[in-house]
Amino acid sequence: MNNSTRDLFEPTAGPSSVRIADGAVILRRYALDRVNELVLQIEHITLAAPFRHLVTPGGLRMLVAMTNCGQWGWVSDRRGYRYERLDPLGGRPWPLMPDAFFSLAHCAAQAAGFREFTPDACLINCYVPGTRLSLHQDKDERDFGAPIVSVSLGLPATFLFGGKSRKDKQLRVPLEHGDVVVWGGPARLNHHAVLPLGEGEHSLLGRKRLNLTFRRAS
Repeated sequence: MNNSTRDLFEPTAGPSSVRIADGAVILRRYALDRVNELVLQIEHITLAAPFRHLVTPGGLRMLVAMTNCGQWGWVSDRRGYRYERLDPLGGRPWPLMPDAFFSLAHCAAQAAGFREFTPDACLINCYVPGTRLSLHQDKDERDFGAPIVSVSLGLPATFLFGGKSRKDKQLRVPLEHGDVVVWGGPARLNHHAVLPLGEGEHSLLGRKRLNLTFRRAS
């Protein structure tokens, strides 16, 4: 087993980067030194904009609970997938994106080779054991020139990263607490998913995984 394969599939003792595709990088443990502040800010955000289960355009209830912060929030209902400036639950603007969020996303994008990333939306997903995210592309944004930055907190998960077609082979990537995945450029529209979350108890977050996904929506 070479070093790149070992970094991809085994936890590491310190920060490291692993290229999983052209334009896609995992920054192992990159967010660990910011975790306490991130969790504190998530608590503040969810007091103003609680987690909720959205409905797909086909009328199915999504298993993963979500909320947003930033200028835009991603929403779904029978009218389709889209970004809205106001939280549908209360008709108020989404909570502001905390400086700690913006700084982490900006720095992680730079570390992955994408300069000047200025996210204006952060989707926060909450997984519990048994929940998953189906294979999809992030394509509701107006400009695909900016990367996606995804931060994992809490229970470990298995991330699937494929190609432009749903039929392309998918790489299984274990993600641990503090890992950050960045993809853009030629990988910006690659399909990806999260396999059903396994049982477990995280020392900080308990029986859940929180995922922050930063995007440039406008």
